[in-house]
Amino acid sequence: MDTNRIDTERRRRLEALINQVRGRLIVSCQALPHEPLFGAEIMARLAVAAQQGGAAAIRANTPADIRAIRAAVDLPIVGLYKIDVPGYAVYITPTVVAACEVAAAGADMIAVDATARSRPEFDHLADFIAAVQAATGLPVLADISTYAEGMAAEAAGADCISTTMSGYTPDSVALEGPDIDLVAALARALKTPLLAEGRYYTPDQVLAALRAGATSVVVGGAITRPQEITKRFVRAVEKSENERLRD
Repeated sequence: MDTNRIDTERRRRLEALINQVRGRLIVSCQALPHEPLFGAEIMARLAVAAQQGGAAAIRANTPADIRAIRAAVDLPIVGLYKIDVPGYAVYITPTVVAACEVAAAGADMIAVDATARSRPEFDHLADFIAAVQAATGLPVLADISTYAEGMAAEAAGADCISTTMSGYTPDSVALEGPDIDLVAALARALKTPLLAEGRYYTPDQVLAALRAGATSVVVGGAITRPQEITKRFVRAVEKSENERLRD
């Protein structure tokens, strides 16, 4: 195996992807089995809609969805594979085999859970990231939830960092909206490209993350989960009505 050639190609892919998304929007097209839009064909159509709307890249879950999206759009794909592994809290591409399936489906970058929680393979994050890079030849995006995890992921060799898990682990603070402070702190400290993700509901929030130093921002539910969009409207209407009745 020519590791130098593989590393050079991975860096080339990373540079091309980052140049594509810098200062722009990545749209996450995902649906779980219990959700109404679940299905690879539907996700592919959502990706087409996102591309037509000006998205710079797509984030997608499962080899089936990635394969369908790859056939439908020519945008870069940040791929992942959510798998529940008994005894482990991590579920975003938790194994090298899962990463290889994501790569084979047509992803340009592989997202992995890089939180401080234990994972089913490798005791050290650096070993896991190196194994994924070697097995796939693709850049690895580290999904983190805290400042310390972001810095540790960069030290472990991640090609890109994302705040995806902020608010979704016991070590992070749950907020109603995005964690712009985390984005700003990491942007000041990291040399690695930084993606902002997690509860971005409005264009103003996206702009705030870019101004805070994010390379790009990933938006999912606010665009591609109509049931969640509907809930936000309904909650706002109900809140307004309740306040009117109290008055």
